[in-house]
Amino acid sequence: MSVVFDLTCDLIRRRSVTPDDAGCLPLIAERLERVGFRIEHLRYGDVDNLWATHGNAGPTLAFLGHTDVVPSGPEASWQSPPFEPSVRDGRLYGRGAADMKGSVAAMVVALEQFVAAHPQHRGRVGLLLTSDEEGVAIDGVRKVVEHFRAVGEKIDWCVVGEPSAKEKLGDLIRVGRRGSLSATLTVRGVQGHVAYPEKALNPIHALAPALAELTAERWDEGNEDFPPTSMQVSNINAGTGANNVIPGTLTALFNFRYSTASRADDLRARSEAILRRHGVDFHIDWHLSGEPFLTPVGGLLRETVAAVCRDLCGIEPEQSTGGGTSDGRFIAPLGAEVVELGPVNATIHKVDECVDVAELDQLPALYRTVCERLLG
Repeated sequence: MSVVFDLTCDLIRRRSVTPDDAGCLPLIAERLERVGFRIEHLRYGDVDNLWATHGNAGPTLAFLGHTDVVPSGPEASWQSPPFEPSVRDGRLYGRGAADMKGSVAAMVVALEQFVAAHPQHRGRVGLLLTSDEEGVAIDGVRKVVEHFRAVGEKIDWCVVGEPSAKEKLGDLIRVGRRGSLSATLTVRGVQGHVAYPEKALNPIHALAPALAELTAERWDEGNEDFPPTSMQVSNINAGTGANNVIPGTLTALFNFRYSTASRADDLRARSEAILRRHGVDFHIDWHLSGEPFLTPVGGLLRETVAAVCRDLCGIEPEQSTGGGTSDGRFIAPLGAEVVELGPVNATIHKVDECVDVAELDQLPALYRTVCERLLG
C-alpha cells in the first residue's frame, strides 16, 4: 500500500491502551532521528512523551498527537481483531485507526518528506506525542508544557491531529475548544427511618430545589465563536439500597463546558452561591481540565490550514469550536495558535473504528503543505 498506511498498521498492532505506549514512541523516534531530528524522551510517572525537532532559530511549527488509545471493549463484537489492522471496502479497521494513529503516522511521514525536500527550511518543525491523552492527562502534554515553560521552549503554531472531519477529510477544522470544569458535590444530611422524617434530613430533598435552579441557570449567552456555556449532571448517588432508609449523604457529579464568555472562577462562585441560597449543607471539589482557547480569524495558522483544505481537498472547511477537549488546551496558553485537522471522527471510540484508506493516504500531503507554506 503506502508508507503512511504501513506505519498506521504498525502502530495499530501495538496494544497501546492508556498509558502503555507499547513501543510506538521508540519506533517513531528512531524514524525521525534517522532524518536528522533531535529527540527528547520525557517520561513522567507511567507516561511516555516524545519531543522531536528539526531546524534552528525562528518560528516553531509543532504537530501534536497521542499514541494511546481507549480500550477496545469486547473483542468478539469487532468484525476483525481490534489490534490487527484489516481492510474492508476501502477502510482500514483497528483501534486507533482514526483516533489517532492514522494522524500520527501521517504527521511522521509529512515531516520526513518536508525535511527531505527542505533541509534548510526556515525555523523549526516539531512533533510532540504523548501516551496519556485518553486517560487522566496529568503526566502527558500538561506535564510537558510545564517542562517547556521551565526551559523557555516556545511554540508559535500547533496542528493537532485529532479526528476533526464530519463526513470528508477537510470539511471541518477546529479553531478552538471550550473549557471543561467538573465538580464532585457532597450533600450532607442525617440518616433515618422514612417513617420518621422529622428525625432525619434527606439530602436528596435538600438538593432538589438547588439542582433545579442550577440546571435552569443561563450561565452566559456565548459569543460569535462559542455557543452558550452548558452545565450537565452526569451522576447522582445516594441511599443504602433499602427503601425504608433516608440516606445520610448524596454525591453528585456535574460538568461545565464553557466558552470564553465565562471564567471558571465565576462558574464556581455562582454555583456555590445557588447551593447556599437554598440552605444546602455541602462540600464541593472542583477540577479544571482546561481553559477555553481560540485561534482568531486572521491568525496565520488558521488561514493557512483553511487554505490547504480548500486547495487539496476541494472543500471550504467549517471552522468550529465544538466537541470535547483536546491536548491543544495545554499548548494554547504558551501563546501558540492552535488548529485541529484530522480524519473523519464518526467511528472514534466505537467498535470497528476505521479510517478511509484514500483519505489516510491524502493526509500527509495536507500536513506537509502546512509546513511548506509556513516554513518552506
